Amino acid sequence: MAGWIQAQQLQGDALRQMQVLYGQHFPIEVRHYLAQWIESQPWDAIDLDNPQDRAQATQLLEGLVQELQKKAEHQVGEDGFLLKIKLGHYATQLQNTYDRCPMELVRCIRHILYNEQRLVREANNCSSPAGILVDAMSQKHLQINQTFEELRLVTQDTENELKKLQQTQEYFIIQYQESLRIQAQFAQLAQLSPQERLSRETALQQKQVSLEAWLQREAQTLQQYRVELAEKHQKTLQLLRKQQTIILDDELIQWKRRQQLAGNGGPPEGSLDVLQSWCEKLAEIIWQNRQQIRRAEHLCQQLPIPGPVEEMLAEVNATITDIISALVTSTFIIEKQPPQVLKTQTKFAATVRLLVGGKLNVHMNPPQVKATIISEQQAKSLLKNENTRNDYSGEILNNCCVMEYHQATGTLSAHFRNMSLKRIKRSDRRGAESVTEEKFTILFESQFSVGGNELVFQVKTLSLPVVVIVHGSQDNNATATVLWDNAFAEPGRVPFAVPDKVLWPQLCEALNMKFKAEVQSNRGLTKENLVFLAQKLFNNSSSHLEDYSGLSVSWSQFNRENLPGRNYTFWQWFDGVMEVLKKHLKPHWNDGAILGFVNKQQAHDLLINKPDGTFLLRFSDSEIGGITIAWKFDSQERMFWNLMPFTTRDFSIRSLADRLGDLNYLIYVFPDRPKDEVYSKYYTPVPCESATAKAVDGYVKPQIKQVVPEFVNASADAGGSSATYMDQAPSPAVCPQAHYNMYPQNPDSVLDTDGDFDLEDTMDVARRVEELLGRPMDSQWIPHAQS
Repeated sequence: MAGWIQAQQLQGDALRQMQVLYGQHFPIEVRHYLAQWIESQPWDAIDLDNPQDRAQATQLLEGLVQELQKKAEHQVGEDGFLLKIKLGHYATQLQNTYDRCPMELVRCIRHILYNEQRLVREANNCSSPAGILVDAMSQKHLQINQTFEELRLVTQDTENELKKLQQTQEYFIIQYQESLRIQAQFAQLAQLSPQERLSRETALQQKQVSLEAWLQREAQTLQQYRVELAEKHQKTLQLLRKQQTIILDDELIQWKRRQQLAGNGGPPEGSLDVLQSWCEKLAEIIWQNRQQIRRAEHLCQQLPIPGPVEEMLAEVNATITDIISALVTSTFIIEKQPPQVLKTQTKFAATVRLLVGGKLNVHMNPPQVKATIISEQQAKSLLKNENTRNDYSGEILNNCCVMEYHQATGTLSAHFRNMSLKRIKRSDRRGAESVTEEKFTILFESQFSVGGNELVFQVKTLSLPVVVIVHGSQDNNATATVLWDNAFAEPGRVPFAVPDKVLWPQLCEALNMKFKAEVQSNRGLTKENLVFLAQKLFNNSSSHLEDYSGLSVSWSQFNRENLPGRNYTFWQWFDGVMEVLKKHLKPHWNDGAILGFVNKQQAHDLLINKPDGTFLLRFSDSEIGGITIAWKFDSQERMFWNLMPFTTRDFSIRSLADRLGDLNYLIYVFPDRPKDEVYSKYYTPVPCESATAKAVDGYVKPQIKQVVPEFVNASADAGGSSATYMDQAPSPAVCPQAHYNMYPQNPDSVLDTDGDFDLEDTMDVARRVEELLGRPMDSQWIPHAQS
């Protein structure tokens, strides 16, 4: 109910915007009296595109009606009698409205709640220092609304002028008919006697002279009215075009840019509701002016008067047609983009929306939208208006959809829910370009008429570029192509041109955005992390970020050429880091327990003055998606130890926390945090010995434990010096209760908590150990094993 309490505090324009959300489709009284119930229901949990959720939507409708009926029954007294009748009426009305389409009720209430929260949030932000940016945006929106008010007033003024012109012209025509009648009377004078004829002729001549003088003056007045009206329409259209440019070329383009960056992990592009309300106002005012211009043309045809008006009206008529054409074609947009890495034979979805569909009554004859896939070259030809009909680059199943009008939200949209790319036809590639660098786009097109078939529009819109893959192994490189395109595409570009080189700071911004989104973390890339990445990319040793700010990165450096001495590209390494963090290490990254972006020498420099047993985790230079443990222990053999990297495959067998728990000689997480303090909450609880003594079906399942034999031998050879170090090691295995992954001395008594023997898992471990034993080993790596 807190949301409704806050909504009731809105004032001015925000309050008016909130009131507009309600109507016959959902009365505001229902929101008021059932506020607590409405806000406690799981409206967002229902997938509007999933027919299986219809049953839950029906339950919510029935619950709403029951709550209204209960509320009505509890009303007593004279005032309560009227409210009882009203609430009962609303219960019946909502039941009848949404009984056959309960999903529309969910859509309606979600729309209302979202916009209520948005209005409250904007009102709160404007009153706080953090809301300066929002306040600036509100000022811009205020200016747009003020311009709409000005357009409304001038349109009303031209409507009044048009009515005055019509009345003046009608009176002029009456007087003109009187003039013709006088001329007819002159012809009848011959039938009169000379004396009577002379008397009547003199009177008629005076009347005719006076009337003709009036007609001449009035014709000039009519012409002046017509010119003035046409000039006013010219000024209105100038203001309309300026307002439309702000909305379509600024606000809508910015929304599309936000949508593009959201594909790289940027913030959501936001609701289209405000943009739609502006576009609908534009459509309404444009249509009113178009009707006025057509009426003015009709008046000129009724009473032709030589002059410049015909040419002026033809000009404003052409202009207004261009304006409405631009509005309709520009507001046919993709609300939900198809996936930009598109795998063949895989289901995908998209949503297309016409922002002015409801206002222009397009939904009265719902248009069909067709989706096809075209190549980059075909997209270029399309924008040049070259004939590309039936020239496609593949076959999409379920590619036709009828637009639906949702009365509760006033939106006209087509939801493609089950499209699938059956096949793709690739073009000849240029030079070193791979299949994962080839860009396609989904073309959505439709045709509809407005104003009783007065105007027929063929509308088309292109999706963001997509890269088509046939196997999951291509996803990594395809994502690189999409990332580069989304980050560095320039407004108004030729499809799908992007710069071949960008400045390093620009790439840093894109990488950080993608990193936070993929890892789902607020802990992004620090200045030190970016220095490390720059050193890796540019093969440079400078530790100052400013030294890289003027350097450019080419696409080839990013994901075509391998890093020096490696068999992978910069992007492939970076994507591997995101993948292992996302799948297995996200909580540890968020806890700040993974340093990550340091090389081997930097790790040794950081550990050199730390006590024995201090360790850190860093991403491997030699293996994509690998992470290694570096720790300090001063033995006769060496001071620093580097464990062979773990990968996603290793962590699918045993988690990082459990592996660290196994190695009791790792004591402090760099710089000085006790290991168990950081990782114990992630250890997998296992039963104590008493609980594991019983075999299942006669089998005892083995358990896996991380061991480093070479280090154990070296630390034992260190003699007394290691005794002090090892004495510091925690001993969590001493535990009569359920404890973390420490193991009893007798492994035969250890049972898996599942109680089942999994031959496949055991064989995986065996194969992994065999793989590790056969792997070429850097002399600096300490192999780890699992016993």
